Amino acid sequence: MIRVAVTGAAGRMGSEVIRAVNAEPDMEVVVGVDPAHPGETLQGVVVSTDLSSAIEREHPDVMVDFTRPDAVETNVRTALAAGVHCVVGTTGIPLETLQQLAQGAPGQTCLFVAPNFAIGAVLMMRFAAQAARFLPHVEIIELHHDRKADAPSGTALRTAALIAENRPYVPEAPGCETEIASGARGALAEGVSVHSVRLPGLVAHQEVIFGGEGQTLTIRHDSIDRTSFMPGVLLAIREVGKHSGLVVGLERLMPE
Repeated sequence: MIRVAVTGAAGRMGSEVIRAVNAEPDMEVVVGVDPAHPGETLQGVVVSTDLSSAIEREHPDVMVDFTRPDAVETNVRTALAAGVHCVVGTTGIPLETLQQLAQGAPGQTCLFVAPNFAIGAVLMMRFAAQAARFLPHVEIIELHHDRKADAPSGTALRTAALIAENRPYVPEAPGCETEIASGARGALAEGVSVHSVRLPGLVAHQEVIFGGEGQTLTIRHDSIDRTSFMPGVLLAIREVGKHSGLVVGLERLMPE
């Protein structure tokens, strides 16, 4: 039985993680942490405000974090110091910070981070990396709910990085020098123009649009409900203990 701690337990993703984990026969949530909801009971889990004391009391094997960029670093540092593997879905943390956190952890402890836990989103990024080898002209449009804390999204940044690794050259991004409204051509990430949309009613969506002579190719993924992320979260909980150090991307845990 894998013992799981959930930080951000009362949030939309946190509560979904609790529901998904407790429905599995080989894992259970033993710790829920959310400073904004002290003492509340969520799906049978009593919410604590202090992660350190909760870990000492319940001895979880894995911590799952869906909080905010300003909270996740402290949570991860606390969990890793106690030898608890971390599965992090919170985005907006610099890679250098993640590397520093992983370097300070006990030898066999793993910090696993994924910009997106939806299997379809991982496939979308994989297909985009393949397409970039042949169609280097590309832009990304990512669309999320209006309460998302960071822009561009972690998924868009990861997609741009994979494209940069695979395309043969970086084409110029025309139009930036003649923008009538600043930012109209988006932000450049790894040489790829990224456009961020934030609206109520959205969950998580991304289009990767490639252009070539006389043709375009669009690869799109839509998460229309947060349950779409749960198979990936459960996979990470089961697999994180088999790794150590920093591991980035759900594709690292999926079979080829």
